[in-house]
Amino acid sequence: MNFGQTVFSQLIEHLPHKEFQKCVARYSGDGYLKSFSCWNQFLAMAFAQLTYRESLRDIEACLGSMQSKLYHMGFRSKVSRSTLADANERRDWRIYADFAQVLIGIARPLYADDPMGVELDQNLYALDSTTIDLCLSLFPWAKFRRSKAAIKMHIPYSICTAASLRLSASPKGKHMMSMSSMNSFRRRDPFMSWTADILMWNASTASRYVPHSL
Repeated sequence: MNFGQTVFSQLIEHLPHKEFQKCVARYSGDGYLKSFSCWNQFLAMAFAQLTYRESLRDIEACLGSMQSKLYHMGFRSKVSRSTLADANERRDWRIYADFAQVLIGIARPLYADDPMGVELDQNLYALDSTTIDLCLSLFPWAKFRRSKAAIKMHIPYSICTAASLRLSASPKGKHMMSMSSMNSFRRRDPFMSWTADILMWNASTASRYVPHSL
């Protein structure tokens, strides 16, 4: 039953706040802070993701339009784009990476017994990657073309448990990571050397044919 809570606050209630604070303490994330805590930063970025915000200015404007509801949404300080930008730049990213693994660990058992529609003796993973375009002047280390920068985000996804296992990034042009067990990927992704690595891990592969990728 809804007792006047926002949808966002109802979603956040399911997150293990104590586990998050353990991640923060592990990397001293809230050390020397006056107001904008790691939890506030996490809430701001989670809100941006769930509501499809496109920029820091967009996040600030949207949250600023609901000042009277921020406390009930879990925020304990005002969210400005400069403060959020500083937090995103300076806070240890491992806080949120560790917390993501906590959430994945909670989610995976919930789907462990769900049928996949096919009987397998091994785990089944889908591997995919997506390109994130960057500004070359701000990210010269990620140079991809003469006037363009980009990185590739690699995502191994467990079909059995409906959860991603981890995320990793590499310079654009690098092939995807190796994994054991059974893997499914798109036709345009694998390289011969990488396929050989998979076979060395005694893993099976299944490639999806994409006509326009040839």
